[in-house]
Order: sequence, then C-alpha cells, then structure tokens
Amino acid sequence: MPNLHRYIPMTEQDQADMLETIGVSSVEALFRDVPEAIRYRGTLPMSGALDEFSLLEHMKALAGRNADTDRFKSFLGAGIYDHHLPVVINHMISRSEFYTAYTPYQPEISQGELQAIFEFQSYICELTGMKVANASMYDGVTALSEAGALAAGATRRKQLIVSRAVHPEAREALRTMARGLNLDIAEIGCADGVTDLAALREAVTDDTAAVLVQSPNFYGAIEDLAAIEPIVHGVKGLLVVSANPMALGLLETPGKLGADICVGDAQPLGISQSLGGPTCGFFAVAEPLMRRMPGRIVGQTTDIDGKRGFVLTLQAREQHIRREKATSNICSNQALLALCASIYLSTMGKQGLQDAARLNLQKAHYAARELARRGFALPFGTPFFNEFVVKLPYGVSVRETNLKLLSSGFLGGYDLGIAYPELAGHMLIAVTEKRTRQEIDSFAAKLEEVAV
Repeated sequence: MPNLHRYIPMTEQDQADMLETIGVSSVEALFRDVPEAIRYRGTLPMSGALDEFSLLEHMKALAGRNADTDRFKSFLGAGIYDHHLPVVINHMISRSEFYTAYTPYQPEISQGELQAIFEFQSYICELTGMKVANASMYDGVTALSEAGALAAGATRRKQLIVSRAVHPEAREALRTMARGLNLDIAEIGCADGVTDLAALREAVTDDTAAVLVQSPNFYGAIEDLAAIEPIVHGVKGLLVVSANPMALGLLETPGKLGADICVGDAQPLGISQSLGGPTCGFFAVAEPLMRRMPGRIVGQTTDIDGKRGFVLTLQAREQHIRREKATSNICSNQALLALCASIYLSTMGKQGLQDAARLNLQKAHYAARELARRGFALPFGTPFFNEFVVKLPYGVSVRETNLKLLSSGFLGGYDLGIAYPELAGHMLIAVTEKRTRQEIDSFAAKLEEVAV
C-alpha cells in the first residue's frame, strides 16, 4: 500500500542505513570526486531549521506578499488574463486519472486521456478555422517559434518577418530559435497600433518564409488579416497568426482569412493565471502542413470490433523517428491544461463563449471611454478587443503610478516603456468579463487621482 504521509522524516539511522547500502562511509564521501579547491567550506548564509508549524507560518507569510487577484482587482493583461474560471474545471482536473496521467503511450489503458486531447484538438480547429490541430504546446510563445521553424522548413526559405506588435517575449523566443536554425528575422513597425502594411509590402521578398502577426496584437488592436494575407501569399510565403482564443468567440477565424498556421495561448480558456504560468499553447495548420506539425496528434479510429478508439499518431519529433527526419524537439504537451480548455469550452458552449467575449469587448470599451472622459489620451484609434493603450500625463512614471494603484487595491496596466522605449509613459490596460462597472469606475477615478 502506498505511503500517504505528506512528509517522511529521515532519522540518523535511516541515513546510516542508506550509506551502508550504497557502500559509502559518510555523506562527505559522496563528494570526493569534486576537487577540494572548488568546494564550499563554511555555513551557507541562511536561516536555521524551523519546526513544521513555524515553517508553514513562514511560507504563508511569503505567499501573502504576492499581489494576487483574490485581493486585488486586476487591470493587468499583456498575455495572462484574469478571466472567470468555472468551478467545474478544478473539480474535473483534480480527478486522479487526469491529474496523474503523463504520456498516453499505451492507448489501451489511456482512452480517457486520449479522448480528452482529441476533443481539445477538435475545439481548436473550430475556433481557428484550421483543418488540423495538435495535442497542445508548452505555451503560446513557444508555439509561435515552432510556427516560424515550420514555415522555414516547408518553404525552404531563410527569412521570417514578424510584426513589432507581436508580444515582446514571443519575439525574443523567435529570435532565439532563429539563431539555432540560421534564419533571418526582420521586424516590421506599426502605424496606429497595428502592423504597418506599407512597410510590410516593402519588406517581403522571394526569400520570405512567413509573415508572423498577432491579432488582437500586444496593444490589444485587431490586425487587418485580410489585407496582410495577399502580401505574404503574393511571394508564396506563409501567413502565421497568433490569436487570442477568447477573441475568436467574436472575430472571423484566421483560417477563413487565409492563415496557413494559427497558434496562441489557451490561458483565457479556463486556465488559472498561477502568477504567470504554466499555460497551454495551441497549434493548428492548413492540411498541406499537417505532417510538418510539431508535437503529437491524437487520432480517432476503430478497433477490430468496430468500436471507436483513440491513438497517438503523426508524432514528428526526434523521440519517435530518426533525428534527421524530426520537425521539432518538442517532447511533450500540456495535457492537463488542454483539458482545462476543453472543459471550459464544453461548459460555456458556443453562445457562452460569444457572450464572454462580448463582455470583454464591451467592458474594455467602456473603460476606455471613461478614461478618455477624464482627460487621458488614447493614442491608437484602431479597433481593439479587451486591451488598449493609455498615455499618462507628460513626465508621469507608469511604475510609480502602478505602485500607488497597488496601495489602493488595483493591479495597474503593463508599462509599455519596458519593451517599447518610444512608448514610455504609456500603460496597457486589460479589462475582462470579471470587472464590474463599479470596479472600472473606481479604477478610472483612482488612476486620475494618482497619475499626476
């Protein structure tokens, strides 16, 4: 019977028995291969041992220093959002058969896990308008990098063009991937908060493997994918779109607008913020690119008795096929968090997702109007979803403003000056369906008060 203790103490006798079993006289002898000259001698600068009660109190105090959304009203997005999480999600993913499942290599004993992943793939295809989706990626950032690698391999070209309105961290990861594959990255600037189409037309060449855009982009603005599509396809490149799945409850699907690859982060679909992760990336492609897709795909089949069953198929990573034939070194998928997204979508349904997306849209626009009414400048006039940019008065620090907001119970917006020096003094504000009118009004009033 498994031991159910949360903590198993080790006595001096336990230690002596273990050392005897492995044939070592002391703990010091375990490190005899480490040269004496580089060993640390002395006592590390750390506190002494605590008893269990004191340790728990200490850890609670440390956790209490986190500015979480249970105690603060969040207007911070920039990739991780404070959405409503139906309580059924935690109930379902806490079941041991899901919670402890790892890689479903043996389909005969993993049918429930495989079916859950298959449903996730199906939902992603419906949301994105693409033909095929994989079993999920680590997160939206790495999914975008993998999309760039796929595009370069499929077109046998070396240049990737990425909009500067794509999430800064995603662009950093893309550059890291590109160095390893000897690819060239060209960044396109913005006009009125969206990709500069004139600059894009000038940048694409016959060596362009793909154009990578995000919509809604990092500023919350909605890109004109229908205008971008002919620019990249005109040179036989691929269009890669990173999408917010919540926004797809209202917007036309990237697939119908000509995207060849659609990626994104499923965090808005019932996945906790968890102070920044983990999340779950999705990856969907047009059918001709199916066999180049990274990660794994769950397929539906029938057994010898004609019963429906599920199996892992088209695993194109180096663990399953010859290394030189592999399209990716992605070695796993976020099955538990993909299950969160599937439960969320099945619970909300088509109408529920549309309603939630519409609330995000309407509340964000209400907040923008309130701030504009109070004298704040909104520098971009492009349509936006649930995030928008606000310019603070000249000389006012976003960091100092956010500290003042925090003391009043609000998590303020992202400081755009961190990633965009030209936007110093600008704040990216997110408003989700959880924010009430009273909270929005209070936030606007407090921002007006402290941004002086």
